[in-house]
Amino acid sequence: MNTPTDVASILRRNRLLEELDAAQMAELLTLGYVSRFAPNQTIFEKGDSGDCLYAVLKGQIAIRTSSADGKTMLLNILNSGDILGEIGLLDGRERTASALAIGPTELYRIDRADFIPFLERHPRLCTRMMIVLCERLRWVSENIEDAVFHDVPLRLARRLLHLADHYGQTTPSGLRIAQPLSQEALASMLGVTREMVNKSLGTLRKSGIITNAKGFIVINNLPLLKDLAGDTERVP
Repeated sequence: MNTPTDVASILRRNRLLEELDAAQMAELLTLGYVSRFAPNQTIFEKGDSGDCLYAVLKGQIAIRTSSADGKTMLLNILNSGDILGEIGLLDGRERTASALAIGPTELYRIDRADFIPFLERHPRLCTRMMIVLCERLRWVSENIEDAVFHDVPLRLARRLLHLADHYGQTTPSGLRIAQPLSQEALASMLGVTREMVNKSLGTLRKSGIITNAKGFIVINNLPLLKDLAGDTERVP
C-alpha cells in the first residue's frame, strides 16, 4: 500500500512536479487518489475526454495511436514517475492518444476540476508545465521530421539513443537499454514493418554497434551509433 511519502517521492521524479515544496506537494496529495489497472487494461482511448491527469506509481504504460484503417503506432513507454494525460487535462479536449497498462499498474489520478485550480494557486507550476509541454512538442516535431525525411536505419539509431537516454545502464560491455524491446515494438514505434527493423538491427550487430544480452539491447559503440544517427549531442 502506498503511503503519502511514497507517492510524493515518486511524483518528484517528474520534471513537472520535482520543484514543488513540501507544502505544495502535501496540497497536491489531497487532490488525487490511486487507481489500479490489470495487465492489458485500457486506461483511456484516443478521443476520450481529457478529464484527468495520471502519474505512474508502479508498472508501465504504452502510449499508442491508431489510424482509421486500424494501423497502430507505439509512441512511447512510460514508467514510474512519468505523467500522462496532461495535454487533454489542460485544454479539456479529446485525448490525442490511447494509454494501455502493460502489466499490473498503479496510477495516481488527479481530476481536471481539482488540478486546474491548483495550477491557478501556484503560477510557477504553470510556467513549469509550459516548459514540459514545449519539450513534448519538440519531441513530436522531431519524430515527424524523422518519418518524412530519414530512412529506417537513421530513425532506428535515433530511437535507440532516445531509449538509452531514458533507460541506459552502464555495464562492462556497453550501455544496456534496461527496457525489454521486441522487434515488433520497435517497428511500431517507427511505423515500419518488423522485417525492416530486423534488417537494420542486423546491420548494427554486424558493425559491432549493438549486441543482444538476455533480451536487452546493449550499445557497444555509442559514438558510432550517434554518428549513424547524425547526433553527437544526445547521449553523453
